Amino acid sequence: MTKVLKCGDLMPGCDFEARGETEQDILQAAAAHAKEVHGLDATPELVEQVQRAIKDE
Repeated sequence: MTKVLKCGDLMPGCDFEARGETEQDILQAAAAHAKEVHGLDATPELVEQVQRAIKDE
């Protein structure tokens, strides 16, 4: 089952979505997006928030 992260669930107004077969796939894409677009580093707290926001599609 494909997993999806909708950045807008964490950063209102952002339309970025990451899809992947594994949570690790999404975490990698989300880390790159967070750094490039939002200027955020992948802190343990941010990773935890992202993990909670990942849903099955």
